[in-house]
Parts: sequence; structure tokens; C-alpha cells
Amino acid sequence: MILLAGIVRQHLQVRANQSMKKIFVAIAMAAFALRPASAMNSTEEAGLKKLDPQTRLEQRCDVEAMERIRKDEEKFNPDKVLAYAFADPTMEDHAIKTRGAAFRSRGEWYHLKYKCQTSADNMNVVGFKYKIGDLVPKKDWSRHLLVP
Repeated sequence: MILLAGIVRQHLQVRANQSMKKIFVAIAMAAFALRPASAMNSTEEAGLKKLDPQTRLEQRCDVEAMERIRKDEEKFNPDKVLAYAFADPTMEDHAIKTRGAAFRSRGEWYHLKYKCQTSADNMNVVGFKYKIGDLVPKKDWSRHLLVP
């Protein structure tokens, strides 16, 4: 019985740690989305470092897309990017290419494609190109997991 109680307690601790990690990542990514284009602060950097390398690559490049669009295109103010909205991205160790991305700006979704290359730790973007596509019709949002 004591062994069973120990196993249950350990399982609950693992689940709690996983939940806390998800909450921390969500907060860190929200901080990324809401900040003006600038260098990462230490909290954001720490949040990215806790992610597995592939997730870190995708998140870092999604944030770079938001920053570049916000800086380059005055009519947009992106708050979310989905690299996989319309097609799975092609990923390598330190690069991602997506022709099926989308970004949300001022309550509307737009098609996006980008190529992003990062440093060896996937923390710094060393190359980035993007192209904004057409507005995504609202009738297509739910099929592609695009939320208002």
C-alpha cells in the first residue's frame, strides 16, 4: 500500500510539473506576442531555453515573423502566428520553411510563408524572409484552427 501511495504521489508530481511548464510557456509566449519588436528579455530567453529544440525553433521563428511584420508593414499588428495552419512546415535542425503559415492581425487572419534560420541553440534568428498572402476567409478559420 505504501508503494502504491508513493507511485501515485510521484505521478501527481510529474503531472503538476508538466502543467506548470505548459503555463510558463504560455505566459512566456504571450509576453513575446505583446511586446514591441526588440531584443528578448531574460524571462523570455529563459522560457525559450526550457523548450525542446524543435519547439524552440518554431516558437522563435513565429515570434520573428510577428516582429518583422509589425516593423515592416504599418497596417498590420500581428499577435499570433501559426506555422502549420495550412500545411506542415519543413524543419531542419536550425531552419524552418513554411508555405502554409498564417498570422492574426486586428482580428483577421492572413496567409503567410516564411523561411527562418537560427543559431545552433535556436535562440537567435540569423536569416529570415517572409511574404504575406491574402486574407483568410472567416469560413475557413475553424478548419485550420484559426481563432478570432
